[in-house]
Amino acid sequence: MPPGGGVIRVLNVAEKPSVAKAVAEILSRGGMQSRAGRSRYNRVFEFNYAIGAQACHMLVTSVTGHLMELDFDDRYRKWYSCDPVDLFHAPVRKAVPQDKQDIKRTLEEEARTCQWLVLWLDCDREGENIAYEVVEICAGANRHLNIYRARFSALIPREIHDAVQHLARPNKLFADAVDARQEIDLRIGASFTRFQTMLLKDAFVLDVSGEERNMVLSYGPCQFPTLGFIVERFWEIQAHEPEEFWTINCSHTSDEGTASFLWIRGHLFDYSSAVVIYEMCVEEPMATVHNVRNQEKLKYPPYPLSTVELQKRASRCCRMSSEHTMKVAEELYQAGFISYPRTETDSFSPNTDLHAIVQEQVEHPVWGTYAQRLLSPEERLWRNPSNGGHDDKAHPPIHPTKFTTGETNWSEDHRKVYELVVRHFLACCSQPAVGAETTVEIDIAGEQFNASGRVVLAKNYLDVYRYDSWGGSLLPTYTVGQQFVPTTLTLDSGVTRPPPLLAEADLLSCMDKAGIGTDATMHEHIKKLLDRCYATKDANSRFSPTNLGEALVMGYDEMGYELWKPYLRSMMEADMKAVSIGTKSKSEVLQGCLQQMEACFRDARENKVKLLDAMGTFFARSNRPINETQPAEVVRRCGLCNASDMLLKRRPTGGFMVGCGGYPLCRNVVWLPGSLAEAAVTQHICPTCVPGPVRKIQFKFNRRDIPPNYDVDHLGCVGGCDDVLKELTELSRFGGHNQTATPARGQSQTQTPSGVRQGTPRQDLHTGFRSTGQFTNEHTPVMNPQARGQNQNPSGVRQGAPPPRQDLHTGFRTGRQFANEQTPGVNPQGFRSTHTQSSRNASDARQVLCTTCGEACISRTANTEANRGRKFYKCQNSCGFFAWEDELENVVPRGRGRGGRGSSSRASASASAGRRGGGRGRRGRGRNDDGDGMTFVSATGDTVHGCCFTCGDPSHFANVCPNRGR
Repeated sequence: MPPGGGVIRVLNVAEKPSVAKAVAEILSRGGMQSRAGRSRYNRVFEFNYAIGAQACHMLVTSVTGHLMELDFDDRYRKWYSCDPVDLFHAPVRKAVPQDKQDIKRTLEEEARTCQWLVLWLDCDREGENIAYEVVEICAGANRHLNIYRARFSALIPREIHDAVQHLARPNKLFADAVDARQEIDLRIGASFTRFQTMLLKDAFVLDVSGEERNMVLSYGPCQFPTLGFIVERFWEIQAHEPEEFWTINCSHTSDEGTASFLWIRGHLFDYSSAVVIYEMCVEEPMATVHNVRNQEKLKYPPYPLSTVELQKRASRCCRMSSEHTMKVAEELYQAGFISYPRTETDSFSPNTDLHAIVQEQVEHPVWGTYAQRLLSPEERLWRNPSNGGHDDKAHPPIHPTKFTTGETNWSEDHRKVYELVVRHFLACCSQPAVGAETTVEIDIAGEQFNASGRVVLAKNYLDVYRYDSWGGSLLPTYTVGQQFVPTTLTLDSGVTRPPPLLAEADLLSCMDKAGIGTDATMHEHIKKLLDRCYATKDANSRFSPTNLGEALVMGYDEMGYELWKPYLRSMMEADMKAVSIGTKSKSEVLQGCLQQMEACFRDARENKVKLLDAMGTFFARSNRPINETQPAEVVRRCGLCNASDMLLKRRPTGGFMVGCGGYPLCRNVVWLPGSLAEAAVTQHICPTCVPGPVRKIQFKFNRRDIPPNYDVDHLGCVGGCDDVLKELTELSRFGGHNQTATPARGQSQTQTPSGVRQGTPRQDLHTGFRSTGQFTNEHTPVMNPQARGQNQNPSGVRQGAPPPRQDLHTGFRTGRQFANEQTPGVNPQGFRSTHTQSSRNASDARQVLCTTCGEACISRTANTEANRGRKFYKCQNSCGFFAWEDELENVVPRGRGRGGRGSSSRASASASAGRRGGGRGRRGRGRNDDGDGMTFVSATGDTVHGCCFTCGDPSHFANVCPNRGR
């Protein structure tokens, strides 16, 4: 403590507004002034006070629990923004949320004018973590602050004055332990929760709540083992097979009463054996007393009250849930009636004045008389409380701190909890109950039986602690060697019974023994199970799992991972304790726990079929679109919006695409070949494409949809470096109608002053390929001569052009560039050829090969009025190839090699003269306008009149478009 000097300003920060007010009232003795802070709920109290020899001007304000929240960076916060496994390594940050910015500003403003900072946060790990959040804010505004910690356990004058006169320093190790737990829980909980929810919610009809579409199938490292206790007991009950047993009972009645003797064997499951023994006893029924034991028995009072014991006893004795018990206890603490209710300690310090606490209860009309007896030496009732063996070094056991006969604003539950705390405290300071127990052992035909009786000689603590009982029957007097004939001797049958469902007190005991959660959070985990519809609680406070809860545990159990067992969490809690005492570092614990759980997560995802099968046992499959039921996989970062990831998705039609996870705000998309049967993102990173990382995709193609020289399985990249994928995409665009490009619903296409239609950029695998909307089913594209050179703005961009595209590979030119220049090895339609010009001249002019399948085309003669007598070529396999004979400039068969690229016949301009003025200004509704300067022709050479307004395909109209409504 610094020596005395001038008056210094001390900023005192409490955890809640009510605590700040109570501290200020006690220290100022009611002579404080109050003013508003930036937050209307967190006022500032001012008064003068002396800490030791130092005169101080005290300012007391508060926060409201945690001042900061730990969360992922913005790019990882949306569910579909990344692969859930990335959350094990994604950057996290701890920051003040928007709703607490006013509190932050108050602390900053007050800290600038102060020399000391005194932290009045709760004296446990969580309170220490909040303390360091306050330190970070205040020290950021004034780095010269002298920082102290006030340690107290009750809002009473004795405790508060003692705390401020014995200030200490905050404990960074406690804060680090909480930081480690928060980060571990955030990463594990978020990854598994997203995985479960995206995989299961829309795949099944989950009739567990009224808002099925909004429900979250959460996973918590403490929540799930808690559910495991409930499910395990439920399975134990279900697996129980009732088994009949037999037992022999006898009784003896005398003038002093009746004694009931129990068979020492207990019972037999073999009926024949039981009957034989029973008949022996019937034939020789004389009973002989072999032993009589009389001894004194003591029933000891409970240990001092800890948090878990408070919750258990309130559940058993007051029929209150653990969550509600803690809420009421917190209110009693803030009002100054009981000590801090979150403590693991069950032993009092030798320095605690226990007699003074008892003295305060002497005036109570109900238990005041007992308190007076307890303090009287003549009664010899006092006994120092037993040591329960637990001490969290932060708070004493829960005990009363202020006398009351009940406040007017108290509910019945407030009275019950206060009474439980007081009676428990008085009981633990009392002598144990004393009883005399008699045990009589008899022999009948060689079979042993015994009976017990008890007499309570001195009730002692039982006089005040009405929650315990200690009864027994009084036996007649027996002596060794005495003989008598039993009054009754019967062979009785029974059936084994399963254990009961877990009661809340039993569940809390299981969690406590396994180290699941802390004393302050156990009730929150139980409540979460009820809120998530994983479990239900009946009127007797006994828990049963719901179908949803049982299915989740069953799924993970079938995988072989005991994520629902307490072992993993127990080890984590032990690690947190190690951090708090300095035997392990925060980084060491984080690394170890997260590596272990990431491995579990990856294995669980690989075996997700087990989870699906378990859910299918309880729930019907839904008929929602497949793309909603399959979680998307991250391929790369979106280069257009730079805010979300590009995700591999399956479209409702069954095809695949790589689209931005920020849809509909970002509509960046890469359409994949329609010949795909399966696609899955791998962990292989493309070494070429930038910016990275770009994950490769394992493709599986339909054999019937690709040429025989291509492999069905292909590990490819959509970053622009994969020639094989480009070729197969090119083939898809000529072949299938299902590859028609469809603008996203609601996509706007407006026109700039320069005449370029504005839309959302779209990525293509090969920038030399036109959009799929330019090709129709079984029709050959023909360039419209009037589309070239017409309707261009001064910048040279054709009016009415499709939306600008972002190219994945900037080294390739667009289709329009190829169409207007002659590049060696590349035909005007943008497809490069493996043949030279000389080889083309050397080929047979009448040998025309299909650019899709490579087979020879058949020659036909048109019989339409406009083209009667004109010859054309078409593929005999219906691949869609078509070309006029008099327009062929080159006829090149498709290369058969792995990297071979086919060429297509260049059609002359005259064949497309049917279109007039297409492409001027905004995209019109002309039937022949496809929106990109292209005209479609039929196999006979006739212009196709009409096209789909939705996707631009002339093979159908909008009312039957497969993409309508999307």
